[in-house]
Amino acid sequence: MSDKLLEGLILKSTGKHYSVLGEDGKSYDAVLKGKWRTKGLRTTNPLAVGDHVKFNSNENNDCVIEELIPRKNHIIRKSINLSKESHIVAANVDQALLIVTPDEPPTSFGFIDRFLVAAESYHIPTIIVINKIDLPNTEEKIADLMMTYEMIGYPVLITSALNDKNTDKLKEVLREKVTVLAGHSGVGKSTLINKIEEGLELKTSEVSDYHKKGKHTTTFAEMHALSFGGFIIDTPGIKGYGIIGLDKHELALYFPEMAKKLPECKFYNCTHINEPKCAVKLAIEEGEIPESRYKSYLNMFEEDQNKNYR
Repeated sequence: MSDKLLEGLILKSTGKHYSVLGEDGKSYDAVLKGKWRTKGLRTTNPLAVGDHVKFNSNENNDCVIEELIPRKNHIIRKSINLSKESHIVAANVDQALLIVTPDEPPTSFGFIDRFLVAAESYHIPTIIVINKIDLPNTEEKIADLMMTYEMIGYPVLITSALNDKNTDKLKEVLREKVTVLAGHSGVGKSTLINKIEEGLELKTSEVSDYHKKGKHTTTFAEMHALSFGGFIIDTPGIKGYGIIGLDKHELALYFPEMAKKLPECKFYNCTHINEPKCAVKLAIEEGEIPESRYKSYLNMFEEDQNKNYR
């Protein structure tokens, strides 16, 4: 192995093996050093797509990752491995693009709100993209989604991969940013990106007619360079995002529209459920906070932490 450590960016992780883009512009296949410490972070994967690392390489391009460069942020989902708490989806991202659909498959407000809380807790700005606006009889659902999230300050973009609607605007959103794509399987993440960057040819699939659910086409998270600048991280369709280690009494802090009202509540530790003179509940009654958001808040506050929210 070389005495000099190279720096690189992890583009793909398939368990024990990693695809790394070196600072020299070359691609390397790398493995982890034998003894690897995760510094107390209980996750199924010590490294994730988007991580910056230091690694050794010899003349045969045999590579060993020696060191993780500190992350600026990361986002996780609940792990299906019960011995661990979470799985890191991506690291060092500038923004998240949450792709939702009014139908085929329908995206619930609950899923959207759980993702937004997760992103807020990791300090990742989120843009909501409503795709498949070409579907019939979905105008009311689309309008409801737009009104709900624009009202509380989230950017919302409507698109149709089928009709190439607003793909130019989506391209500008992605330019020069590291963006993680999220959403249920079948919402059109890969189809949209193929419209913007045709050379990628990401795998796509149809939605099941019977269950109206998408089929998983992305098995591992993978990072792709964009020809117009920036990177996208394509992730598997995820059913539930975990809010790991978050005190439920701090949950309202990650609903921006509720956080603004906290100073107006009578009690500083108001949970916005049973307390009198609660500014959040008053804002809901006056239409300043959407009822669907409050319903999501109550579900997250009361739920069993071992279950995924859908």
